[in-house]
Amino acid sequence: MISEEIEKRLFELQDEGYRDFQSKLIPSVSDEMFIGVRTPELRALAKEFAKREDVGDFLVTLPHKYFDENQLHAFIISLIKDFDRCIAETERFLPYVDNWATCDQMSPKVFKKHRTELLVYIKKWIKSEHTYTIRFGVGMLMEHFLDEDFSLEYANTVSEIRSDEYYVNMMIAWYFATALAKQYDSVIPFIEDKKLDQWTHNKAIQKSIESRRISPERKSYLKSLKV
Repeated sequence: MISEEIEKRLFELQDEGYRDFQSKLIPSVSDEMFIGVRTPELRALAKEFAKREDVGDFLVTLPHKYFDENQLHAFIISLIKDFDRCIAETERFLPYVDNWATCDQMSPKVFKKHRTELLVYIKKWIKSEHTYTIRFGVGMLMEHFLDEDFSLEYANTVSEIRSDEYYVNMMIAWYFATALAKQYDSVIPFIEDKKLDQWTHNKAIQKSIESRRISPERKSYLKSLKV
């Protein structure tokens, strides 16, 4: 079975030192769930298995046991070239995503060519009750809709999210920090008018101040807006 083959290959690539380091960065996953495979090796493995006719057997075998299997799963989805299939696999997998790393590293290339269709799913994901589905939805808005396809409607949608989850609020802050770098004049009123909760407001300002894409003058002004 492909799932057994994948597990065997992952353990052959195990780096115990990296496993221990990684487990400290991702506290939402139990230590014993880490094998310790480095990202470049996982990406190479994903390219190999994505070409296999039986890769679908691995993608439907959920939940996976190991963090590294989830990472591999995310990288395989990111390589799917057919939009409808990619969306179907993304929706199947999202309820099982249990950490920020897997969530953030899943970035299907095909989404860039299908932004209009993607937006329908993003709006649904943001309304989810699942932490990492919401985070993924905001992340996709940040990745695909802060340049020529930007709309104040999207920024407003993100600003209205209220959550007690750290990993949701951190992504909202990241979204607004990136938006301030790319769409400053449009987005600064969200900070001036305090449209975010206090923690997220201050975190967005902090991340903006740390950004190299924002001018010193704007950073100084943003500091004055901290609550």
